[in-house]
Amino acid sequence: MAYTLNVNGKALSADVDGDTPLLWVLRDTLNLVGTKYGCGVAACGACTVHIDGQPMRSCQIPVESVGKAKVSTIEGMAANPVGKKVQAAWTELDVAQCGYCQAGQIMSATALLTKTPKPTDEQIDEAMNGNICRCATYVRIRAAIKRASGQKEA
Repeated sequence: MAYTLNVNGKALSADVDGDTPLLWVLRDTLNLVGTKYGCGVAACGACTVHIDGQPMRSCQIPVESVGKAKVSTIEGMAANPVGKKVQAAWTELDVAQCGYCQAGQIMSATALLTKTPKPTDEQIDEAMNGNICRCATYVRIRAAIKRASGQKEA
């Protein structure tokens, strides 16, 4: 079946089965490969996208359930004022080591700062919980979130 999705502000069509996970539609059909496959069970955060502004794990969302919702991927974050600040902070602080999880990390951090512009360490921990970084760059991630929020890094 053909689905028209609103992805990064553009109407994009995908002719896929309705139960196809959004992750695979984004990567394999729409060629938006910034969103990564990590675990396939929504436990690691590598596949995080925004659906109507909420961070969601795209590996577990069937495309048929997306409907007319606005989907934002890492490819669209430079057009988002908060996302642009987060990406700049990530670069300035050299957050990424291997980089595989970082798209999901940035998506979660952007959602946090959109909702809570000056988060506490506890709010950062809560929002980023479930975003796994095998390289353990958590200290740099927190510092980048603080920088993007305009707060002094701890």
